Amino acid sequence: MFTEGNILLYTPFYFRNGAPAKTKYFIVIKVINDTAVLASLPSSQDYVPAYIDLTNTDCCIEIIEANFNCYFFPAGNPIATNGWAFSKHTFVYGNQLDDFETTTLLDIYPIENIDYKIIGQLKDDILAQIITCFKNSSTVKRKYKRLL
Repeated sequence: MFTEGNILLYTPFYFRNGAPAKTKYFIVIKVINDTAVLASLPSSQDYVPAYIDLTNTDCCIEIIEANFNCYFFPAGNPIATNGWAFSKHTFVYGNQLDDFETTTLLDIYPIENIDYKIIGQLKDDILAQIITCFKNSSTVKRKYKRLL
């Protein structure tokens, strides 16, 4: 479950900030001492400034003057070793990286294929691109940059 690059689907995911629970993807970016994971919750919400052409971009978007960073997954582009792809344009935002205690996640989501599903494993090159994108971004918290 907590392997770097794993794409999980929680049904539903319970947010720490009290937002309503909903079905949510979860990408494990880094395992931290086998006690926590650094992860991103991908979103189909597009917050990329309108002047950026997503059709002609590499997947890391960094706009220093706008204090903006994200990694972009175009819809239908296979990103997992099993050929899986997001059905919609999807984004992971550097400022939304978060760490999660593995014991807490296992308490809340104990049963695979009921509480969560392992969708696939990110291709190695894509995981490396995401890590590089976040590690070099000014929007990512320093504590997370050190982990990357």
